[in-house]
Amino acid sequence: MSWQGSYTGTEFSGGRGKTDGGKPEFVKTGFEDMQIDRHPASYYAATAVGDRTHTPLDTATDADVCVVGAGFTGLSAALCLAEQGLRVVLLEAERVGFGASGRCGGLIGTGQRRDVLELEARFGRDLSRQLFTLAEAAKAEVRHRVAAHDIDCDLVSGQLVGIHKPAYRGYPAELAHTLAEHYDYPHARALDRRETLERVATDDFLESFWDADGAALHPLNYLLGLARAASAAGVRIHENSRVVAVSRGDPAVVRTATGEVKAAFVVLACNAYLGRLEPRIAGRIMPINNFMIATEPLGEARARELIAGPFGVHDSRFVVNYFRLTADHRLLFGGGENYGRRFPADVAGFVRPYLLKLFPQLEDAGIDYAWGGTLAITVNRLPDIGRLPPNVWYAQGYSGHGISTASFAGRLIAEAIDGQAERFDVLANLPSRSFPGGRFLRYPGMVLAMLYYALRDRL
Repeated sequence: MSWQGSYTGTEFSGGRGKTDGGKPEFVKTGFEDMQIDRHPASYYAATAVGDRTHTPLDTATDADVCVVGAGFTGLSAALCLAEQGLRVVLLEAERVGFGASGRCGGLIGTGQRRDVLELEARFGRDLSRQLFTLAEAAKAEVRHRVAAHDIDCDLVSGQLVGIHKPAYRGYPAELAHTLAEHYDYPHARALDRRETLERVATDDFLESFWDADGAALHPLNYLLGLARAASAAGVRIHENSRVVAVSRGDPAVVRTATGEVKAAFVVLACNAYLGRLEPRIAGRIMPINNFMIATEPLGEARARELIAGPFGVHDSRFVVNYFRLTADHRLLFGGGENYGRRFPADVAGFVRPYLLKLFPQLEDAGIDYAWGGTLAITVNRLPDIGRLPPNVWYAQGYSGHGISTASFAGRLIAEAIDGQAERFDVLANLPSRSFPGGRFLRYPGMVLAMLYYALRDRL
C-alpha cells in the first residue's frame, strides 16, 4: 500500500488570479502556435532573477550534440556535455523553463517517485537500493549546481507528507524505519497528529512523514541559473526555435522553421511537449494538466501560523495537493487536475476549493497569481530513459517527481554519451511500456482510472 501522491509539478498556461468561483469554463491552450518573448504569467515569472533572452536559430550549424528542450533535463544535459568538452546547441520552442520545469511546485522529494517499500516489493531490495542511491545523487546534483553557480533560487530543506486517510496510518513509521535500517538514511521520521499540527495548521492530516533532507526551491530561478552556467560553458542556446523534425541519420539533422543543426548526437528533453516529434516513445507518456495559485502576501506571522517553516508539503491523496511558503510570505498551493487539452478559464476558481478544504482559515485571502499546465506521467510512475538508434537519447515521464530526477537524467545522458553508461543503464533498464491505446487512444482509459482514484481519495 502506498500513500504517495501523484504529481508535484505544473506547467503551461498562466495569469493573474480570479476568485469569482463557480463552475469552471474550459478553454483551449493552443501552446503549439505560441511564440513569446516573456514567460507566461505566474508567481515565478513575476519574481524571476536574471532572465535573459536567447536569439532564435536562423542558420545551419554543426554541433557534437543538439539538445531539444530547455527544462531541467535539457539544461542539465547541455551543461554537463559542455563541461565534458563537447560542442552543444540547445533548442527551445519557447523560453528557457517555459514548460513544467519553470512553473512546478518546487518540491524535491527523497527517493524515486515510487518509495522504497513499493520498489522492494516489485524489484527486490538490491535494485531498490541502487535506485535510492541514484535518487540521493540527484538531490546532491541540484544542491551542487546551486552552490557551484551561485544560483539565487530560495533553496531550503525539509518536506512533510500529510496522511489524510486512517488506512494509511503507520505507513510513515514503516517507511522511516526501513530507510534508516536498510538505506542508511537517518533523516526521516514519523510525526503524530500533534507534531504534524505544530508544523502544518490543517485538520486534514492525521499524522505525517517528515523528511529533513527533502528540499524546495524557486524552479524558474534555478533554471535561469543553469542557463547562465550553460552559456558560460559554451552552450549555444536558441529560444523560440521549435524543432519540427529530427532525421534518423548519422549525423542527425535537427530542423526548425528557420534553421538546422547537424549533430553526432541528439538529446530529446521535451517531456509532455514531445508531441509527434518522436513516435517511438510518444506513447510511453501521458500528458495531464495540473494547476497552482499563489495567495496575496499573508505577512510573516500569519504565514508561519499556517506552516512552521519554508519546507515543502504534500498530502497522501492520489490527486495530490502540494504547497509551501514563499520568501515574501505567500502560500503557493497546487491542487486539482484535468485531462486532455483544455484548461479552466478561471484557474484560481478551480484551485481555490482544494485550498479551502485544507485551510478554511484562508477564506478571506486574495489570490494574486494562478497558472497551470501539462506534465507527463508513465504507466509505472518511474522515469522513461533510454537510447534510440542510431544516435538519439531521451528522458521523460517524471510523474511529478521531476526537479532532481530530471536534472540528474541530464547528467546521466551526458555520462552515457561520454561512454560511461553504468548509472544510465540502471534507469534505462527499468521496465517501460506504452499506455493502452498508444498516443491517440490513451486518454479514455486514463480518465476512467483517474476518476476511480479521485473517488478513492474521498472515501
